[in-house]
This record gives sequence, C-alpha cells and structure tokens, in this order.
Amino acid sequence: MVPNVQLQPPGLTTAAVAAARAAHGRNVLPDNAPTGLLATLKDVVTEPMFLLLLVACGVYVALGEVAEALTLGAALLVVASISVYQALRSDAALGALRELTQPQAQVRRNGALATVPVEDLVVGDAVRVAEGSRLPADGTITELNDFSADEATLTGEAVPVAKAVGDAVFGGTSTASGSAWLTLTAVGGQTKLGLIGQSMAAIATEKTPLQLQVQQFVARMAWVGLGAFALVWGVNYAKSGDWVTALLFGLTLAMSILPEEIPVAFSSFMALGAARLSRLGVLTKQPQTVESLGSATVICTDKTGTLTEEGMRVKQLYDGATATLVALPGPLTATAAPVLAYARWASETEPFDPMEKAIVAAFVAADPAAAAAPAPMLHEYPLAGTPPMMTHVRQVSGQPLIAAKGAVEHVLAVCRPAPAVAAEIRRVAQELSAQGYRVLGVARGTQPGPDFPAAQDDFTWEFRGLIALENPPKANAAAVIKAFTEAGIKVKMITGDFPETAQAIARQVGLPGADTLLTGQQVMDLPAAELPPLAARTAVFARMFPEAKLRVVEALKATGEVVAMTGDGVNDGPALKAAHIGVAMGRRGTEVARQAASLVLVNDDLGGMVTAIAQGRRIYQNFKKAVFYVVSIHIPIVLTVAVPLLAGWRWENLFTPVHIIFLELVMGPTCSIAFENEPAEAGQMRQPPRPLTSTFLAGAELGRSLAQGLGIAAAVLGVYYYFMQQGAALPVVRTLTFATLVLSNIGLTLVNRSFTQSVLQTLRVPNRLLWLMLALTLALLLVTLLVPPAQRLFGFAPVPLAALGWCALAALLGVGWVEGYKAVLRGRG
Repeated sequence: MVPNVQLQPPGLTTAAVAAARAAHGRNVLPDNAPTGLLATLKDVVTEPMFLLLLVACGVYVALGEVAEALTLGAALLVVASISVYQALRSDAALGALRELTQPQAQVRRNGALATVPVEDLVVGDAVRVAEGSRLPADGTITELNDFSADEATLTGEAVPVAKAVGDAVFGGTSTASGSAWLTLTAVGGQTKLGLIGQSMAAIATEKTPLQLQVQQFVARMAWVGLGAFALVWGVNYAKSGDWVTALLFGLTLAMSILPEEIPVAFSSFMALGAARLSRLGVLTKQPQTVESLGSATVICTDKTGTLTEEGMRVKQLYDGATATLVALPGPLTATAAPVLAYARWASETEPFDPMEKAIVAAFVAADPAAAAAPAPMLHEYPLAGTPPMMTHVRQVSGQPLIAAKGAVEHVLAVCRPAPAVAAEIRRVAQELSAQGYRVLGVARGTQPGPDFPAAQDDFTWEFRGLIALENPPKANAAAVIKAFTEAGIKVKMITGDFPETAQAIARQVGLPGADTLLTGQQVMDLPAAELPPLAARTAVFARMFPEAKLRVVEALKATGEVVAMTGDGVNDGPALKAAHIGVAMGRRGTEVARQAASLVLVNDDLGGMVTAIAQGRRIYQNFKKAVFYVVSIHIPIVLTVAVPLLAGWRWENLFTPVHIIFLELVMGPTCSIAFENEPAEAGQMRQPPRPLTSTFLAGAELGRSLAQGLGIAAAVLGVYYYFMQQGAALPVVRTLTFATLVLSNIGLTLVNRSFTQSVLQTLRVPNRLLWLMLALTLALLLVTLLVPPAQRLFGFAPVPLAALGWCALAALLGVGWVEGYKAVLRGRG
C-alpha cells in the first residue's frame, strides 16, 4: 500500500486545548464508583466495629456514665481516623500506580510533537498511533501508512479492518498494523465506547482465592459474634434483669469476637505492596496481583530482549551466489553486498524492530552512499505466513525493486532452489542457529505481470542469501534463571526463533531442560490430551506463533501450574491475558501487551520478576503473620469476657467496651502497619511456591494460631482466677488481668515475627514501626495503670509491682511455649 500522506497542520495551541477541554471535557470514561474522602468516610461509618462502638456509646449515655461515653466517642474518632488514614494511604499508593501506568499519546501541539497522558487529549488534537498501540479516543484518519485497526472490542469482529484517509476510528480499539495520524472527534464519555458503556474499567475484577478466603472467614466470625452477643445478653439479663447493662456486656463480647482488622490489613498489604514494587521497577495493574505472585510455578519467557540483549547486530552474511560466509563488519564482495541491501529494502523505512534496526545500521556502515539514496515504498506486503515473511516493493535508482526477508523455510519455499542447494542452505542456517544467531532468509523478486500480485508468494523469487544476527544473553540472565530455579519455579523459553538458536541461548543461560524442544507446529498438531504433560516436560518452545503460545499457556494451566507469561507484542496479547500473571515489557512492549498484562517490567529486565516474586512471597508471609496475630489475640479477649459469665465466677463482667476499644486501638495498627513492614525472612526464595488455592485460615496452620490464643487465654484467666480466689477486689483483679492481656499482646507480636526463627534471632531484624507500636502499647498501659484519671476511667486500682511481675511471668509462659514448639520444628528440619 502506498503511504497516503496529507500535510499536517501544526496542531492545537495551548489556548485551543483549554477551550476544547472546557467544551467537551477530559478524555476519561465515566466511572460511577464513588471516590474521595466522603466515599471513604461512608465506608468507615458503616463498618461493623464503628456501629458497635456507636451503640455502646449510646448505652453509656442512657446509663448516665458520661466519662465512659466521652471516651468511646473519642475512640470512635480515633478508630475512624485510623481507618480513613489507612484507606487514603492505600488510595494514594494506587493513585501513584495509576499515574505510572497511565498510557501516553504522541500529539502535535503548538507546531511541535509532544507526549501527553491519554486523559489530557481533547477534541481536535492531532494524534499519532502506531502498531501495538490502543486508540485513545474517536477520530478521523488524516495520514496513514499500511494502517489497519482491530475493532473486536466494539464489533466482535476478530479480523483487522484496513483503513483509508477520512475513515473513522474509535477509542478502545487497537492498531493491528502500520501507523496513522488522527484528528480526534470525540473524547471520554462522548466516544462510541463511552456511549455504549463497554468501558474495560467497568468490568468487575475477579477476586483472588485469598480475598475470598478472607471474606468467608470474617463472615463466619461475624455470625459467631452475633450468636455470642445474643447468648451473653440473654444470660446477663436473666441474672440481673437489667437489659441495658446486659446489652452493654453483650456488645463487649461482640466487639471482642469481630476480626475487623483482617480485611483492612489485606487491602493495606496489597496496596502498599504494589507501591513498593513500583519503586523497584515493577508496575502492577491490580494490587491483588501482588499476593498471586508468590504462587507462580512456571515462568514462560521470551528470548529476544528478555533473556538476551535488547539490541541486535548483523555478524555474518551467507552469500547465496558463491555459497560462502562473510563476517561483518568488513568489506563485502560484489555478490555479498546485495544480500545486505535487499535485507535493508525489505525492512521498514523507519524501523522499530531490533532486527531491522540492526540491518539498517549494518547497511549504513557498509555502503553509506546507497543507504542515503532515496528508496520510496511503492507497495508493501506485511509480515505474513507461518513461518512469516515480508515483502517491500521500492523504487531504487528509478527502477522498481522487489525485496523480501523472513523465515528461511518460507524464503526457500517461494524461491524453490535445487534440492542440493536448498539442503546446503538449511545446513548453513542450522549451523549459524546452533551458534546462537538469529537467521533470516533474503530474496529478490520479479513481477510476474503488469500489476502487483495479491499475495507476496506469487512473485517469482530468487534466493540471495542469509543474514545472521547476534543477540547475546543479558549479563544477569543466568543468575535470573538460577534464582527462579532455586525458588522452585520452572522456566520455559517461548520464542519465534529457530530451534537451534533458541536451544543455544538456553544452554548459555543455564536453562534446565534446554535439550527438550517443541516447535509451534508440533504444539498445534498434538492432540489436546497429549499436549499438557508434554508441555510440562519441555523447556524450549521455538518457531512459536500466537495460537501456539496461547495453547501452551492453556496446557500448562491444565496441569495445575500457576503460569506467569512475559510478552511485548500485539500477538502476545491473548497469551498474556490467558496466563495467571501476564508480564509486559515497559520499554519495548506495545500498549496492547501492557493493557493485557497484570504486571509491567519498567526496565524490560526479567530480574524484576525475581524481585516481584520475592515481594509477593514476603507480603503473603507477613499477611499470614498479621492474621495469626489477630486470631490469637482475639481468643483470650473473647474467653476472658465469656468464661467468667458462663462459669458463674464471682466477678462476671470484668471488661467493658472501654477496655476492648483500647485493645482494638493497639491491634489495628500493629496488624496493618507493623507486620506489613517486616523484612523478608532468610531462605524465603529457596522454598517452593505455595499452591494458589491453599489457605492458612483452616487446618493445621489455623490450629497453631488457635493454640497460641488458648495459651494466652490460659495465662490471662489464670491470673484472673488466682487473684479472685485470693479475695482481691474487683478493680485489682481487673487491673492485673488487663495488664496480663496487654503484656501477652506484646509478647505475641514478637513471637509471630517468624514461624521458624527464634525470637532471639528476630530481635536483630530491623523494623522501626514494629518497635514504635510496641513502645506505644507499653506506654498506654503504663498510663492506665499509673495516671489516676485513666485508672478511674478503666476501673483500675493501684497494684504492687510484684503482682505486675507475676502478670509478666504469666504472659511470658502463655506466649513463650511457642518458642519451644519452633525449636522442635527446627530440630526436625
């Protein structure tokens, strides 16, 4: 297709942009989801814990206990402030991620080319789109070069639509081939996509298994809390006949059961984890992806630009006329020079592909004069066929010249050399591929008639030679492969390159199983039942095309693998979308690939995936610690409220909502902030991936947490019962029991920093936020014990230091037994 060019205007001025934005709005699709501070406050005041506190505050007012009512009122504000702070902190992290992942557009403004965020585009803007980019808004084509659009998003039609100057294009579709300049006619909600309400942003994100597990666990605990509330209210009322007081103690138990810190911790961990990853060069499209990273069992990676250097160099030519190899750089013979020239003319005029850039650079170095001479495109046949080839018809020195380059198999198929010659060419190509070179065939065409044929294969072709390009492994490729392997993650190379080339690079980077191979055609030919086990045993997939890549990903998923897939091109989109974790390249990746992926590696460095997986494992491990901490500390609170009442102890209602809210104010930040800040444990990346559907909210792991809670409950109730039996007054018993519970909380925090390492080891691990929270907890306890107004508010009494010493000893025993359990486990390991 001949480039259809029209003189472009200088674009909008700054004043015109402002006027267009005022008239038509920003290029943002409508989103009905409430956001901002008011929406956050609404979520906070509808939380169960907030509502329970509000009811308890009302009960204190009804009882005329002003100090307690004011205290709970102040606690309401503190709880709301903490929740709002955590929500806004998470939103800020997600907002920063959205800014980093915001698509950019090339636009002509004020007579110059500029790059602006897509949301800043306005009606009338002149915008350039290229292959692999998503169209940012509706527009009309003013200039194009072999441009076609994939409009499946709107029409459902999978075949790309060829466009001409003056044709309309629509936001949300993507560029299948070529490039074009558009003048925007509608933006945001006025686009066709916006009007019919098919915004991708409106599609609900599927919840991860861990999210569902957390929701189910909290829901079950809420039902337990409701039942316990009714039981305690009923028993209290039956004994006292005072329904208001009974309601107060029923609320106390309900507040002690509800683990409302867990969902808050989950959202905080994911959002802050995504923000941490962004600072390490890994952008996450959805924060939930962060916890899935720790489950990845297979990494499917491209070769070129991922395991190998991004740039390429032409290192050798095979001169078909003399059947000789010629090294580059170096002088070219009269028959070798045309091989490089035809390869250059078969490349784009302004190439963006690394191979074509290398060919152009070699041609400029070998023949500067010929490279500078004009060679306008007369007709173009885009990359097509399996394996692919591309053809350009150019005007060189006043004459049409037909040049093609592509897969050696395709070039030989159309050139039809003598069998002996073809066999020699294949031998040379395989020899070069075995050395790690990327090999392309080059051919010269002759027009069979007065018009250009419909298909490139219909020219009469003559084989000219081979181009061998070097793409050496990245310096860190072997270390990255080793890191994945040590982490129990299998690595599979999926590339369009020759089998010999792919395996040569695989061996150079130390890829386990580099001798196992499947080609794209073999993948497509295998029966559906045979492919999954074979794909699981194969490490190198060569001569792959989009359908084959997708089939491999689906086959690996069918064997139970959690698949991460890297890609950068338009054709990688389906496989990236199908993988559990799609990973796009940030620099050389197309926008379509970035839109389809879950993660974007900003620096195109696969080492970023090692970092991401390590962070995913750290976040999951820390979230598990936080949940176990919450479960364990809630058990003694619940039992301290329930056991004396149900067992008929002398002091039945020891704690009130004031005491529970103190513990909630301590537990919330400890759970969401201190544990989130824990560094990764040593050896974390030498453990196998966890199953995606595994849960720690049931079974043996939850049992250990319950045992921890029961140990603390035994210590707390033991202090309670002992001093009650000694005839101590109610305020004294309450003081000592509460002190034991708070000291146990401090000990539990320290013990839960690791499920394997001793507390003596973890004490040397830095975590300033954790120590800050523990210091604050101890300081608040001392205030309630020593400051008279606080003593009266909590119903405490002065106690001897020796009694507090017994409380500390009880707390140590209630928590410390876990250290012995960990020592036994270490001994078995």
